[in-house]
Amino acid sequence: MTRRTDTPPTWDERTQLATFLDYARDTARAKCEGVSAEDARKAPLPDSPLMTLCGLINHLRWVENYWLQVMFLGEKQVGPLTEATDDDPDPEMRLATEIPLPQLLAEYEEQCARYRRLVAETDLDTKAVHPLGDGRHVDLRWVILHLIEETSRHNGHLDIVRELVDGHTGV
Repeated sequence: MTRRTDTPPTWDERTQLATFLDYARDTARAKCEGVSAEDARKAPLPDSPLMTLCGLINHLRWVENYWLQVMFLGEKQVGPLTEATDDDPDPEMRLATEIPLPQLLAEYEEQCARYRRLVAETDLDTKAVHPLGDGRHVDLRWVILHLIEETSRHNGHLDIVRELVDGHTGV
């Protein structure tokens, strides 16, 4: 079982932010522990065919990629988000059912490790390369807070989907 803690080892701002982001990430992974391959791809909500455990984990992975690599660092968008359209705004969720959950979780963790290093080595006041739609440039602190919010919100979705596909609750 994934060991999670929201208590930082030190009380400086960076450590507190990084600890809460890792706690939310660890919670997402914990909500997927022990699920069958079949259940990981099930979409139990009738009006949400993309809402699967695989889809949500893949979404979290690509959301972090977008905010840290594309918006913050200014790198070119890669992966399934390049295929997003008005008719298919979440291709990362649709395509995820073709990828085994253990692979998605491993790729998510590998990426999180890279971002942990970025957060550890970059001043929280550093501005993102790309501006928001309104022209403002967010800083790394805002990006981390946004990722905590995004991951935590989707943890609620993971919780519901997991209970519906196999009855597992808790975590």
